[in-house]
Amino acid sequence: MGHRRRRHTPEQVIRKLREADRLLGEGLEVPEVAKQLEVSEQTLHRWRQQYGGLKAEDAKRLKQLERENGKLKRMVADQLLEIDALKEIAKGNW
Repeated sequence: MGHRRRRHTPEQVIRKLREADRLLGEGLEVPEVAKQLEVSEQTLHRWRQQYGGLKAEDAKRLKQLERENGKLKRMVADQLLEIDALKEIAKGNW
């Protein structure tokens, strides 16, 4: 009854999960980590299930965006070369 429930925003949850990963990486056990983050172990496990899958998805999306960005940069570079070539032609130095 005396257990007060606080709602966490997704940002807060992700921040706490990152912190949990860091603490676990330093060799702390899950109960200690939960205590430090002021959440129950159940909450920690629930968050992991809800938000744990985000990382892989985000990484995939990021790679996709980087690929698209690379393509766009190449297209722009090609267009600049083309414009330079057209300028040279227009000057009659061809």
